[in-house]
Amino acid sequence: MSETVASPFLTVHQVAELLHLNEKKIYQLASEGAIPSTKVTGKWLFPRRLVEQWILESCHHGVLADRLMITGSDDPLLAALIMRLNQRQQAQAFYGYSVTGTQLGLSLLSQGRADACGIHWGRAEESELRHPALVRSHSGYRNWVLVRLFRRSQGLIIRAEDRHQPHDPSGLFGAGRRWVVRQEGAGGQRFLKEWLAGHQLRPEQLNTQAIAYSERETASLIARHEADIGPGTLSAANEFGLGFIPITEEAFDLVTPRNVYFRSLLQQMFDYLHDPAGLTLAQSLGGYDLSECGKLLWRGDDVQHT
Repeated sequence: MSETVASPFLTVHQVAELLHLNEKKIYQLASEGAIPSTKVTGKWLFPRRLVEQWILESCHHGVLADRLMITGSDDPLLAALIMRLNQRQQAQAFYGYSVTGTQLGLSLLSQGRADACGIHWGRAEESELRHPALVRSHSGYRNWVLVRLFRRSQGLIIRAEDRHQPHDPSGLFGAGRRWVVRQEGAGGQRFLKEWLAGHQLRPEQLNTQAIAYSERETASLIARHEADIGPGTLSAANEFGLGFIPITEEAFDLVTPRNVYFRSLLQQMFDYLHDPAGLTLAQSLGGYDLSECGKLLWRGDDVQHT
């Protein structure tokens, strides 16, 4: 006789039996986004693999404490930090970092496909309102926390040969100025749109030559003379020996489930950035403020719901 292949999805009844809870509680967890689930034609279904991982991750530190998968926004300091921590671990654990942009990263986090997501969504002084509002638009947020990683200098990356020229904003929009912009959903594109709006312009009015999918791809296109200007950070400009026009300071935060926040691999990231080696690394890249690194800013379960 052939073995019965288990369905990749569980029903409410099956999950209730698995967790030794009543079905009413399972409906509540699903509607709050606290457990991996999806609703199809009015019926709740629970991906078996993600539910099993969710249960394991609910254990003390989780059995997957030997890996940390980070997605979301691009940042040169975060990338350099991940490389150094992986060398320190020497195959005992693994840090992964896949750049997707802020909004796609949060979607991946909500689906359980990542452990943490880097976000930036406007000026630093507005981040205490903007970041929680953005996070609350994704399912599962009640189980998440928001942690400060650092502040960084955000502006426009320009060609090295243009760094000593005067930069009247009106002179940046001419047809001869080739722009590289970011994809929709990226914090860099949100910054660009808001900055342009301050000059009564829209991205469609720029002489756009390319779309970049990371800070460093923006800088690379300018360094290769395929574009002249684009949104990015001081650290990305410095990494490629380019010029930079500072516009604002922004907060770069991490969103992660509560249980992952206590995972030793995540805490080691904050520890490294507080140590002399991390501070020296940030200083060498330029444009960072680490004074609030590791600060717990917001908890989804503290939100008052109506």
